Amino acid sequence: MKIAISVSEKEKAKGHDSLYFQALLAGGAQPEELELVSAGDAARVKGMYFDGILFAGGEDVDPSFYGESKRYASVQESHVRDKFEFTLLDIALHRRVPILGICRGVQMINVKFGGTLYQDLQAEAMVEGEHKQSAPRPEATHAVTVTDPESELARVVAGRCRVNSLHHQAVKRLGRGLRVTAHSDDGLVEAVEPADDYPFLMAVQWHPEEMVDCPEQRKLFEHFVAKCREPAERRP
Repeated sequence: MKIAISVSEKEKAKGHDSLYFQALLAGGAQPEELELVSAGDAARVKGMYFDGILFAGGEDVDPSFYGESKRYASVQESHVRDKFEFTLLDIALHRRVPILGICRGVQMINVKFGGTLYQDLQAEAMVEGEHKQSAPRPEATHAVTVTDPESELARVVAGRCRVNSLHHQAVKRLGRGLRVTAHSDDGLVEAVEPADDYPFLMAVQWHPEEMVDCPEQRKLFEHFVAKCREPAERRP
């Protein structure tokens, strides 16, 4: 089995110390089954086989990809990473391998499916809750409610859980072919999955890799790793 973890160049430099890498180990993967990749690996990744991919957090998606100009200084985009991950997502969808998106990951997937983002929540959504928390990153600061009992997320979260919140952007208009599976109390989209019968795609707005000591959050990674093992075990 091989799982690709798409991250920023800065995160890739952490190697095995990356929390995304460590979270997948906690979910049951072995070190040799994981590979951190970034935009600098674009040529190599096209020929790489993987059984699943995790799209990690990081820079903002360039607003030009959803038909807008940059409106706020808070928007810190990476056009190069966007192009790399859109291509990587195309490959993953074509191969129908399991996909897990985290924070930027859910936003990137939504844009790829034709959706839009709030460029800055405080300026555009006027939300009441604190979504870019001042508390330590692993600390849960607000609740998320699972709104689709038939979703993959519902298999690991029993109705409602508390999560951390480290983002200043969020899903605005939902992309075509996606469905919302969880909301925060102030109405923001917190998780999406495919509307069709795609084998496994789950993307969440919070950062479960910072909270793997919590059984529910660790179970997200356990569930993803198990889904990635299925195609690997079917190969002769």
